[in-house]
Amino acid sequence: MNKPIKKVVIPVAGLGTRVLPATKSIPKELLPVVDRPLIDYVVAEARDAGIEHIILVTGRGKTAIEDYFDHAFELEATLKAKAKTELLAEVEKTIPRAGDLSYTRQQAPLGLGHAVWCARAIIGDEPFAVSLPDEIVPHKPGFLRQMVDAYEKVGGNLVAVEEVPQSETSKYGVIAPKSRKGNLIEMSGMVEKPKPADAPSNFRIIGRYILQPDIFALLETQEKGAGGEIQLTDSMNKLNARQTFHACICDGVIHDCGSKLGWLQANVDLGFKNAEFGATLSAYAGARLK
Repeated sequence: MNKPIKKVVIPVAGLGTRVLPATKSIPKELLPVVDRPLIDYVVAEARDAGIEHIILVTGRGKTAIEDYFDHAFELEATLKAKAKTELLAEVEKTIPRAGDLSYTRQQAPLGLGHAVWCARAIIGDEPFAVSLPDEIVPHKPGFLRQMVDAYEKVGGNLVAVEEVPQSETSKYGVIAPKSRKGNLIEMSGMVEKPKPADAPSNFRIIGRYILQPDIFALLETQEKGAGGEIQLTDSMNKLNARQTFHACICDGVIHDCGSKLGWLQANVDLGFKNAEFGATLSAYAGARLK
């Protein structure tokens, strides 16, 4: 029987250079998409997947993220006094139960692999998920829920993937497939940003993973790779030689908010779908485009 996935690592120590200057004073993970920050979507997705313990790997200048998941006593008291019960409920929803959220510090920007390794003591000897906060899934079931369901069937390690045009494989890490059954592809490995002619597939890896704890021993000795950083993909390839890896083709759309255009597109898409003002916003956009 597979051990359940109860913990998720969310690396939030990055500088957000692709969306400067906004991130000069605001953590990238707190950039709003419609009415809530990026990190809120990622944490909500994890909770919907049955995750019980969230580990945020932080860095310098990220204390505002910790404040977001804490009580804001003056704000809450003001909303209560003014009987703004709906707004108060929305604010209180962001606060996890005591002990459900942990923080660990990544003191140097040494890459995603190093960020995951920083959470080793909190994870312990159990499988866990990794969610990148740049990418949000605004619908249900989220990608992590779909991956947990797949993990319960096949075990091992999983990555989320989506199909991209063959001409764009050089922008992403892609998988090397062995066999496919439904939405699951057994993998023989991963290739980072291959030229279209050399790409083993056109399934790009997106920021959701389920990994066995054996990855930590590999990350411990992993040499620096692309960009002079400790790459998670390098250790996953080594683990793939010892354990099964599946790619899960998830149903739905994921928004990459790590770039200015991606963030704007997420706001437009979710703004149009908003039950309160989506129709009005759509009419406004249509009128502006005439």
